[in-house]
Amino acid sequence: MNRFKVILNPTSNKGGAEKLLPEIQQELSNLSLDFEIVRTEYPGHAIELAYQAAMDGFHVVAAGGDGTCNEVLNGLMLSRAAGNGKVTMGVIPIGRGNDFNYSMGNKVQWHECCKVLADGKTHKIDVGCVKGGLYPEGRYFGNGVGIGFDAVVGFIAAKQRLTGFLGYLVAALRTMALYSPAPVVEVNLEGETLSQPSLMVTIMNGTRLGGGFMIAPKGNPSDGQFDLCIAREVSRPKILYLITKFMQGTQYAHPAVVGRKSKKMTIKALKGSLPVHADGETIAVECPEITIELLPKQIDLFLPE
Repeated sequence: MNRFKVILNPTSNKGGAEKLLPEIQQELSNLSLDFEIVRTEYPGHAIELAYQAAMDGFHVVAAGGDGTCNEVLNGLMLSRAAGNGKVTMGVIPIGRGNDFNYSMGNKVQWHECCKVLADGKTHKIDVGCVKGGLYPEGRYFGNGVGIGFDAVVGFIAAKQRLTGFLGYLVAALRTMALYSPAPVVEVNLEGETLSQPSLMVTIMNGTRLGGGFMIAPKGNPSDGQFDLCIAREVSRPKILYLITKFMQGTQYAHPAVVGRKSKKMTIKALKGSLPVHADGETIAVECPEITIELLPKQIDLFLPE
């Protein structure tokens, strides 16, 4: 019988995840699932818990937000590196943005995601690895890496009381007043190099960041390629205009924005430095260079059929 280890981050959504614990327990019991729930106790704890749960043969479920999902994903990838050939992940989205869950094509409401676990259908997804900053040996990610404006927005949003898309939108407006001038960035792709002052460079395995910004509206986490969104430096009024385009997923019609696809890349700061996040987790506040690589079909993720 399938066994589920649910790793719940009680601090997700400013403590809202802890309040939902009795309801989650009831929902999983109603679905007749064989499950255990364990709470995280400190940053990085979900990595350890997910690793051990995978090695013990559990399906591992992240109950929290994007940070919790990222830690669970990293624990599962470490389990693979230790010789575990197949790792299975589920998500109960009870965080602020829940971008990973949305970007992978899962249900939006957490009750429905519990039913997805019970249905038992999985789909293999790609995983990215970013090296640099605080993680010279590498940090795995499932949804996306943001460099520049996008990363600073995430840093500011994490310190605010506001949650969800509204919190990211307010953080984006605040970042407009802080992020200047943009660094001169060199993006080395497979067979192409781009150099320019760049407002942001975002590398997507999924589709959405910031609780509602459609960075890669046609992104596919199982196609073996990243979708890159590269925006050159523009004036502050034009940043505000671009924000509205990112909300609609129509930014590629703007001349300041270009899209590319690649499996591997190196991004360097020729002038200035790179603030970087991966799935909302800080990779670097400032760093000179990062490398990113896609690893195809690494994790079996519970998804709707």
